[in-house]
Amino acid sequence: MERLGRLAVRRRWWMLTAWIAIFVAVLALARTSGSAYANAFSLPGTNSAHAEQLLSGVASARGDTDQIVFATRSGTIADHRAAITHVLGEVATLPDVASVTSPFCASAAPCAAAAQISRDGRVAYALVHFSLPGYRLPASAIRAVEQVGARARSATLAVQFGGNAFGQLDSPASSPGELVGILVAAGILLLAFGSLLAMLLPLGVALFALGIASGATALLSHVLTIAQFAPILGSLIGLGVGIDYALFIVTRTRQGLKRGLSVPDAVATAINTAGRAVLFAGATVAIALLGMLVLRLSFLNGVAVSATVTVAITMTAAITLLPALLGFLGPRVLGRRERRALAAHGPEPVVVAGPWQRWAHLVARRPAVLTGVALVIMAVLAIPFFSLRLGSSDQGSNPPGSTTRQAYDLLAQGFGPGFNGPLSVVARIRGSADAAAVTHLDAALRAVPDVASVGPVIPLANGTVDVISVIPASSPQSSATTNLLGRLRDQTIPHATAASHTAIYVGGITAIYADFATVLGSKLPLFIGVIVFLGCLLLMVAFRSVVVPLVAAVMNLLAVGASFGLVVAVFQWGWGSVLLNSGIGPVESFLPVIMVAILFGLSMDYQVFLVSRMHEEWLNTGDNEEAVVRGQATTGRVITAAALIMISVFLSFAFGGQRIIAEFGVGLGGAVLLDAFVLRTALVPALMHFLGRANWYMPRWLERSVPHIAVEATEEDLAFDGVPD
Repeated sequence: MERLGRLAVRRRWWMLTAWIAIFVAVLALARTSGSAYANAFSLPGTNSAHAEQLLSGVASARGDTDQIVFATRSGTIADHRAAITHVLGEVATLPDVASVTSPFCASAAPCAAAAQISRDGRVAYALVHFSLPGYRLPASAIRAVEQVGARARSATLAVQFGGNAFGQLDSPASSPGELVGILVAAGILLLAFGSLLAMLLPLGVALFALGIASGATALLSHVLTIAQFAPILGSLIGLGVGIDYALFIVTRTRQGLKRGLSVPDAVATAINTAGRAVLFAGATVAIALLGMLVLRLSFLNGVAVSATVTVAITMTAAITLLPALLGFLGPRVLGRRERRALAAHGPEPVVVAGPWQRWAHLVARRPAVLTGVALVIMAVLAIPFFSLRLGSSDQGSNPPGSTTRQAYDLLAQGFGPGFNGPLSVVARIRGSADAAAVTHLDAALRAVPDVASVGPVIPLANGTVDVISVIPASSPQSSATTNLLGRLRDQTIPHATAASHTAIYVGGITAIYADFATVLGSKLPLFIGVIVFLGCLLLMVAFRSVVVPLVAAVMNLLAVGASFGLVVAVFQWGWGSVLLNSGIGPVESFLPVIMVAILFGLSMDYQVFLVSRMHEEWLNTGDNEEAVVRGQATTGRVITAAALIMISVFLSFAFGGQRIIAEFGVGLGGAVLLDAFVLRTALVPALMHFLGRANWYMPRWLERSVPHIAVEATEEDLAFDGVPD
């Protein structure tokens, strides 16, 4: 690592040129190729997957079907027939539109389209059948439908657009709060360093690496199924870890310069110490993210790989590009006052003193009290976690001003709350017994509580497949709808098919999301077990201890429980959700998996930076209490500064108007807050004081079999690893 630091300084022009070339090449390729993000996922073997499989064999088109919703402010929809028919005719001629189903019948005779007008005649919808799935449609094609359809708007007629394709236009490519988070991070860095150039370095490197990572993710979307929210999630993670990693290295470089080292020596020392910790911390984040691969779900595989690529690029930039830039800046990475003091008084050893030293001694004197207080705080915040309900928030949770939210509300108003999430009962027909069972089931469904309406039996594929549309009485994200789904599958359908054994399944988007939540919930213990084991293994190798990894695992689980508690309180219970412009509903079914992966990685970061200095002091002194006090005092400032930056970045994403990203922002921001200011500053050091020399215990047989990997090079004369007061 030291040689890498010296090489980066010595060949800084080559290093900078290489990174710029990579930046230009990746972004040029991404711009040329575009992106292919998709929220598509498969759940083989589930009830909804069987239903979709039956329907896929008979569907004439696999494109998206979305709605143009019309609502009259006076009179009825029939009063606006001419205007609506005219714009729908124009929509039908647009590129990528296969057909349009109007709410008006072509003749005076009754027709199926009449069901597209509400009973009171004030709300209607037209179906727009696109020729491609939503994720493959160009934004220009979707926007053209919006522009043409909006021509029917008038003082008495509202026109809104709902469905997956139109939802893509409502999904921002970046978070509006991102800039606020960057500005807050810049302010923290400026206060920490007192130097504009030193402040710009972590920000600049993080943003530069994030640009490359964004382009790489767009390119990967052509190879892997990557969710539409992945780019914003990548920005959230990349900014957080990128700024933090650069902060640790810049801090060590500044410290070396203050101690009288030359620029190459200071940079080499920083890479050999903080750079090792950055490399190890980045590896733990990557391993935690890649742990999602054990779930074997293509939807999460893409998120895992793209997020890991983002972390890898930011980590590599921190240990290669950053030292090159530090070589360019030289002593100017110090503020003017610091340079003048260095010139006037010469180098001086930096002595640990101030509030963090006093706090470290307080923890050493009162470990029992602080442990109790910290555990109470974490336990109280984790209480809402036990009310966690997984599902999928639909377009009813979109910002109130969005067209998809208004379309959702109008359809619910005109046709009932369950209209936005119909259930499709799909049957395989192989004979008269199957047909009779479906007829019996159609009648039985009408008597099921919480069912608003049941459509007629529709035969497909020459009578080999029958479909019944069931409209729940409650909204798609309501727990009542989930209960209804379970009752249909477990009671109503088995009772109707007891004699015929007809293969009948329940599909539809609501059923798919419910199955997704069930599958993920069943695999979550395995996933947590894998990443806890791998994380403990890494820490055991790094610190030659069996106790430190176990303590870290418990701390990580506490952080996860408390952060999920915050998410449930805000997004499921609605405490403060109005401030985030997000609706109340279930927590996204995939959120726990992704959040656990990210949180375990980030928590390991802080554990590495904190315990690595304690371990270094233990090797130097052999005194556990002194090692814990010194380690906490010397890392407290830099860890809290890094945490404040990450918190500001994460929480800034919570105000972007996209519910999924807001859940990540609140969950991750709250977790980092608790991790840095409760766990790492109180609970972890207090427990390490309790455990004493046992912290560093490792059986001899295990000691001999585990490879030696140093997280940080020992630097006995280095007494400070913090950000100046």
